[in-house]
Amino acid sequence: MPLWVIPILYVAGTLVLGIGFVRFEYAYLAGQTDLLTAWWFNRLSVSSAQASVAAIASGMIALTSIVFTAAYITAQFHSIAYSPRVALFFLRDPVLFHTFGLFNTTFIFSIITLSWIDRENSGHVPQFSLAIVVVLLIASMLAFARLLRGVTDLTITRTLHAIGDQARIILQQTFAKFDAVVREPDAVPRPGDLRGMSISQTVTYRGAPRVITKFDTKALVDLARQENATLELDCAVGDTLVYGTPVLHVRGGKQPLPEVLLMRAISLAEERTYEQDPKYPIRLLVDIAIKALSSAINDPTTAVQAIDQLEDILHRLGQHRLGNIELSDSSGIVRLTYRLPLWEDFLRLSFDEIRQYGTDSVQVKRRLRAALDGLADSLSDPSRVAAVNTYIKQLDQQVLHSSLDAKDRAVASQADRQGLGSPRRSFKAKAGKFAGRPES
Repeated sequence: MPLWVIPILYVAGTLVLGIGFVRFEYAYLAGQTDLLTAWWFNRLSVSSAQASVAAIASGMIALTSIVFTAAYITAQFHSIAYSPRVALFFLRDPVLFHTFGLFNTTFIFSIITLSWIDRENSGHVPQFSLAIVVVLLIASMLAFARLLRGVTDLTITRTLHAIGDQARIILQQTFAKFDAVVREPDAVPRPGDLRGMSISQTVTYRGAPRVITKFDTKALVDLARQENATLELDCAVGDTLVYGTPVLHVRGGKQPLPEVLLMRAISLAEERTYEQDPKYPIRLLVDIAIKALSSAINDPTTAVQAIDQLEDILHRLGQHRLGNIELSDSSGIVRLTYRLPLWEDFLRLSFDEIRQYGTDSVQVKRRLRAALDGLADSLSDPSRVAAVNTYIKQLDQQVLHSSLDAKDRAVASQADRQGLGSPRRSFKAKAGKFAGRPES
């Protein structure tokens, strides 16, 4: 459901339920307020009730405008300071839209209640509705406090951790699913394997430019199984489709598969999202880091904090299978080939631009080396370790050809998890000495 629908549902529900409840109270509960007034308040006069509800209504509409103006100004500030895409991280928060809806609910229900006070000069004060107005006011204040906390969460440290947490959630969800259903390719194709057949159908995109946000892999596998075909996705989550872009290829099949059903299994949006896209949070972290390294800002410490998150993400990625993913049906026949980036792709995406923009930053170079050393030590796949070692050599060459002098180049070549603070030392056993003593 689009987020902008949330406030509309609040408003619609308030209009329907609010008017219905106030009418019901006026017709059936007008004389049943003794229990309520015993613990809530003494029976309010008409003038007091009108003044109270009018104050709540006018205050809520003013608070709504002030709060959301401040929130969007804050988001704009962080968009300029960090990255335009980081602002969407805040603006896409459902809490923002639920708070807006709750503010509208309090305002509208207050107006409805106000219109039924002293209805037709009856002197009736809807006590139950007044109690609901007060409860909504308290709930609005709690939501306001929660929203203020969300605004303070846009500090750089919390922003980086929030993006990193999103990346970890994506990795857990995406690879937990793949690890459960993906099998290693067979050395000898199974009976019924269609991957060697020629392409019988190609589905191309015919709309305006849109970004792929996720694939419904189960629906695609089911469609391929029904028609005894194999699907090969020719694009990845995060790719932008333009007119005429090949989306997928079909091999085999009893008849051409319905393109409408195939495209319905591919979710598109105007911008990238976190769903099924581990590259997107990495992209955000890199954007923040290289913006901090620009000559206008000169904040290498922020880049170092971004590298902290990137290193953790790469450690987790290094434990999973990457590249082509083959999904099979219940009979073991491959029905869908899904493309993931390779380890080298993630490595370049995470560090290339930071390495280039931080050419003359000793702090960034030391933190990058510490991250790469840590990855090389933790990986079990020799090919991935070799890719990291190649990257370390590339980093050495950049330091060697940088504008730093000889002493600074020597310092920049050391590994330091803090950037500048605590160089990494190796622990080796020495004859006649305590094995855990660090080398100087």
